[in-house]
Amino acid sequence: MQEKYICVSQLTRYIKFKIDTDEHLKQVFLKGEISNFKAHTRGHYYFTLKDETSRINAVMFQSSVTKLKFLPEDGMKVLVTGRISVYEATGGYQIYVDEMIEDGIGNLYIQFEQLKKKLELEGLFAKEHKRPIPRIPSKIGIITASTGAAIRDILSTIQRRWPFTETILFPSLVQGASAAPNIVRQIENAQQYDLDVLIVGRGGGSIEDMWCFNEEIVARAIYHSKIPIISAVGHEIDFTIADFVADLRAPTPTGAAEMAVPNKKEVLEYFRQLSLRLQKEMENKILSGREKLKSLKSSYALENPISIYQMKEQQLDTILEKIQLIMKATTYNQRVRFDTLLQTAFYGVQNNQKNQKHRFEKMLNKLEVLNPILTIGRGYSITRKDSKVVESISDLKKGDTLEIELRDGKIDTEITSIEKSRRKK
Repeated sequence: MQEKYICVSQLTRYIKFKIDTDEHLKQVFLKGEISNFKAHTRGHYYFTLKDETSRINAVMFQSSVTKLKFLPEDGMKVLVTGRISVYEATGGYQIYVDEMIEDGIGNLYIQFEQLKKKLELEGLFAKEHKRPIPRIPSKIGIITASTGAAIRDILSTIQRRWPFTETILFPSLVQGASAAPNIVRQIENAQQYDLDVLIVGRGGGSIEDMWCFNEEIVARAIYHSKIPIISAVGHEIDFTIADFVADLRAPTPTGAAEMAVPNKKEVLEYFRQLSLRLQKEMENKILSGREKLKSLKSSYALENPISIYQMKEQQLDTILEKIQLIMKATTYNQRVRFDTLLQTAFYGVQNNQKNQKHRFEKMLNKLEVLNPILTIGRGYSITRKDSKVVESISDLKKGDTLEIELRDGKIDTEITSIEKSRRKK
C-alpha cells in the first residue's frame, strides 16, 4: 500500500529533471522590477524579479556579476537572460541569471557604447580631423528646432556678443524617429551656403529625447561636413556621439554661441589696449629719434666737417706709404730669391758635371782592365783554334793548328805534343 507514495525530495528531483530538460526553459528572456536585492559577500547577487501580478526568485553568480556595467538596486527595471531550474532545498523554481541590462535606458546605453567604439576605431573622433573654428566669423548656420529655448539662446547670445555676424537658421526636427534624417538633410543643405561655422544641437532632455544625435547617419554627416561644426546638445553633463565627431563640443546651446563669436566688449578692449600700445611705441620711437638727432647735431664731425677730410687725407698718405714699402720689400725679396735660385742652379750644374766626369773616369778604368789588347801588352797572348779562343787544353789534340796572337803580331803553329798541368782544380 505504501509503495505508491514517494518522498518530497523524489518529487522535487523529478520536477527539477523535467524543468532542466525542457528546451524552452534552458534560455529565458525576462523583464521585470528588482526587489529584495542582496549582494552576498562572496560576490553573488540574490533578488526577486517581479511585475504587476507575479514574481520569481533570481540568482546571479559572481562569474556573471563581473560582466555588469551597473549596480542593481530595488525598484530598477531590468532585462535578464538565464535558465529556469529548481532549488531542491526549498522546492522553489528560480531563474539563474547569466546577463542583465537596464530596461529602456540600458539598451540605449549599450547601443551608444557600441556605436562610439565602432566610430572611434574608424577614426571619426581623431584630433587630426578636427577643423579650427574661425575667430571672427561673418556668417553662421544654425541647425535646431525653429521654436524653443535653444534657438532663442543662440540668437540672443550672438546678437549680444557680436551683432556683426549674419545667422541663417536651418530648421530641423531634433526629437523623434524622423529627427536624425532631418538633421542630416539640413547639414547637407548647409554645405551650399558660404558659412564660416555651423552650430548643430538642441536644449536638454532625456536620453530618449536626444537620441537622434546618437544616430550613426548624423555622426557621419557631421564628419563629412566641409563646414566646421560646433555640437550643442543638452546640458553640460550630456554627451552624445555628435559631440565626439564635431570639431568642437559646447556644453549648451548658449555655450556654442559664445564659442562661435567673439565678445564685442572684449574685442573693443583689445583694440583699445592695442591702440594704447601703438601710441606708446610711437612716442618712444619719436623720443629716441630726437635724442639721436640731438646727438648727431652736437657731434664733432658735423661741427668740424673739414677735419673729416683732413683726417682722411692723412690716412690716405699713410696707406700709400705702406703700399710703397710693401712693393719695395716685395721687389727686394723677389730679387734675392732669383739670385739664390740662379746660384743654386749654377752649383747644381757644376756638381752634376763633376759627378758625370768621375763616373766616366771610373768606367774607362774598368774598360782598360777588361781590354784584351792591354792584357797582351803586359806579356800575355791569345790562342785561337778555328777562330775561337781556346779556354782549356782539353779542347785540343795533337796535330791541331793554332793561331797565337802577341802584342806585335800573330804566329801559326801545329801541336806536336800535349802535356796537361798537374795543378789541382
